[in-house]
Amino acid sequence: MDSVIKLVEAARAAGTDIAANMYTYTAGATGMTAAMPPSLQDGGFGKLWTRLQDPKTRAEMIKAMKSNAKDWENLYYGTGGPDKVLLLGFRRDSLFKYAGKTLAEVAKIRNTTPEDCAIDLIIQDSSRVEVAYFLMSEENVKKQLALPWVSFGSDAASGSNEGVFLEQSNHPRAYGNFARVLGKYVREEKVIPLQLAIKKLSKVAATSLHLSKYGELKVGKNADVLVFDPNTIADHATYEKPIQYATGMIHVFVNGKQVLKDGKHTNAKPGKFVKGEGAKI
Repeated sequence: MDSVIKLVEAARAAGTDIAANMYTYTAGATGMTAAMPPSLQDGGFGKLWTRLQDPKTRAEMIKAMKSNAKDWENLYYGTGGPDKVLLLGFRRDSLFKYAGKTLAEVAKIRNTTPEDCAIDLIIQDSSRVEVAYFLMSEENVKKQLALPWVSFGSDAASGSNEGVFLEQSNHPRAYGNFARVLGKYVREEKVIPLQLAIKKLSKVAATSLHLSKYGELKVGKNADVLVFDPNTIADHATYEKPIQYATGMIHVFVNGKQVLKDGKHTNAKPGKFVKGEGAKI
């Protein structure tokens, strides 16, 4: 981690405009297929799904999953074991019972090895199977969030706490990331001061995305305003129960119109699709 920070700061000192954003959790979320070499995924998921059913390829895949690969990032190996891989989402209702359990737990239930279990689940679900890999340390999370050029992002879609959103599990970052910054790391652990956290959540984030009309309360900027109680704002989403809203946000104004009043949605929808610099390419 320290070597990466030094490289980025050296590049910034040389005039390169580098910024980053992060979520405040020690697990990343992606597919179970991130435990498998890209060479065996060539052609897309359909090709991989077919290959996994070939005994020879399956044996090759299991060997690769257990290896510390030099030419690709093996997230499964990086966690240190199947007890650090949490199953989150499935397409098939029959497999949803495993959501919220680790790969090690499910392998034991199914009386098989973790690697065979992972492959079987991918084949049976006909999907990459959403999982969380516990790869980061809390020490590094705190170190990163204090860096001046790092802002925050959930790396997740917005979701409700009802309806179809309850049909699969999720990563807690989808529901608690931003409140977690203000509650856990500002108020409780005092890793960074409140003023800096707000700047990172607004101006730093908008500037890194080259969104010139956002991030500051100034004439000519879009009137997006959030009012929260710094003494109570908190995240409640956990890996075991991720679909839980944060609390402590009182009012929210988007483009000058109130969408949250006393913690309740007003049904106003004044938000707009925002294009960044990439739209010009």
